[in-house]
Amino acid sequence: MIRVSEIKLSLDQDESKLIEEVAKKLHIPVKDIKNYKIFKKSVDARKKNDVHFVYSVDVEVENEDKVLKKYSKKGVIKTPEFKDEFEIKKPPKNFIRPVVVGFGPAGLFAGLTLAQMGLEPIILERGKPVDERAKDIELFWETGKLNTESNVQFGEGGAGTFSDGKLTTLIKDPRCRKVLEEFVAAGAPEEILYINKPHIGTDILREVVKNIRKTIISLGGDVRFNSKVTDLIIEDNRIIGVKINDKEILECDKVLLALGHSARDTFYMLYEKGIEIKQKGFSIGVRIEHPQRLIDESQYGEFAGHEKLGAADYKLSGHFDNGRSAYTFCMCPGGVVVGAASEENMVVTNGMSYHARDKENANSALLVGVVPEDYGSEHPLAGVEFQRKWERLAFEAGGGNYKAPAQRVGDFLENRPSSHYGSILPSYKPGVKMTDLRLCLPNYVTDTIDMALRLFDKKIKGFANPDAIMTGVETRSSSPIRIQRDESLQSNIKGIYPVGEGAGYAGGIISAAVDGIRVAEMVAKGI
Repeated sequence: MIRVSEIKLSLDQDESKLIEEVAKKLHIPVKDIKNYKIFKKSVDARKKNDVHFVYSVDVEVENEDKVLKKYSKKGVIKTPEFKDEFEIKKPPKNFIRPVVVGFGPAGLFAGLTLAQMGLEPIILERGKPVDERAKDIELFWETGKLNTESNVQFGEGGAGTFSDGKLTTLIKDPRCRKVLEEFVAAGAPEEILYINKPHIGTDILREVVKNIRKTIISLGGDVRFNSKVTDLIIEDNRIIGVKINDKEILECDKVLLALGHSARDTFYMLYEKGIEIKQKGFSIGVRIEHPQRLIDESQYGEFAGHEKLGAADYKLSGHFDNGRSAYTFCMCPGGVVVGAASEENMVVTNGMSYHARDKENANSALLVGVVPEDYGSEHPLAGVEFQRKWERLAFEAGGGNYKAPAQRVGDFLENRPSSHYGSILPSYKPGVKMTDLRLCLPNYVTDTIDMALRLFDKKIKGFANPDAIMTGVETRSSSPIRIQRDESLQSNIKGIYPVGEGAGYAGGIISAAVDGIRVAEMVAKGI
């Protein structure tokens, strides 16, 4: 097949017209196109009076070599082949099954890959299956009753399951395609294979992770919930087993630590067992909410609200004279702000969207980068305590009942507490208390957010709308640690493989999943 790029369709044209536009670009009859499929689809909204779709299309044509030669200088190339290089293994008689700790994106795809290679992994997840987990989360959002082992951070699918389900990444790895294809096979919309900014949505993602779990089990793997790894059994600098729930010992010689970025108690256990851990920078800040209509009109102009465009998103960043940078992160079009605490007496926010992205507000994290020098200690886990400090202060500022502190942007910019909200209603569950966010964030963070609001308002008119709501605090942008690993992807304790976002090697669903696949492949090489 050949790939033809820069095919444009107006919003009013049906995708069935693609084949005609491809034939026109190649100057061939439509009948010479035997087959085609969309490789990429994106929105071009640079000119607000001419918003349209742009496609790259893979086509099978008559006289392919002739067409390639004629149009090679006009963006027509031979379609690259994606090869799945998984090797089916036949384990030796004395084989000990690999153990995967954690069932977020990294653990999900490490486990799936090991299972597909015939290695029958045992997956240990401290939280509950996703349906039971969802009930615990809803109870917390409605009543403020927190389950510290079953929440937005812990349980089947990891933190990403209760988010927007974004599948964007900056990494260039052929395994990204593998991840998307497995999601589609498990029930995700096929469009994620080609749209420019794919997302699944929390509602569909919950079903997808269940289906991947079923696939792992069908291939001989085990998935054990409510199974928290509380100790490592180490002998001669090598892992020989793990302790589960302070009781059961499971013999193993290969452990893939696919921890989430919030497994703080496990981080401390690893540190005490001699696992080499380093401090890592991350970001903290708030969630900011605007009317989705405002974002649509800013991005799409007169085409805002067009049924084919859906809810618009944005991505903003700036670097300021104080040496700090601010940026928007995990933007949730038509979504809600949710409580994401995993420890008692702490408040954490996150954003979530359903597949339809049809809620009234848009929300995004508005974050400021922090570095190890900000933590006030050289201890490897000082970043964890830094997070906890601001989460506790947010809990207090919110009233001590898991409501979150919130503030109108207009009040924030005038450096006065908020006593009420205006035209924009906060969506955060379990609820908010209007106050002063400077009570629960470092001065250098709030100073940078102040500058960012003024800058971003020049890029999106209305970003600094006085009634826009900021809710604090967002502290779980990424892991505050990195568990060191060598060229074989093992830690300083042989047989332990740190994986994914919690270990400090990923940032988002796709990159974590890809890291899970990479580590699983490395484990398989040693068997």
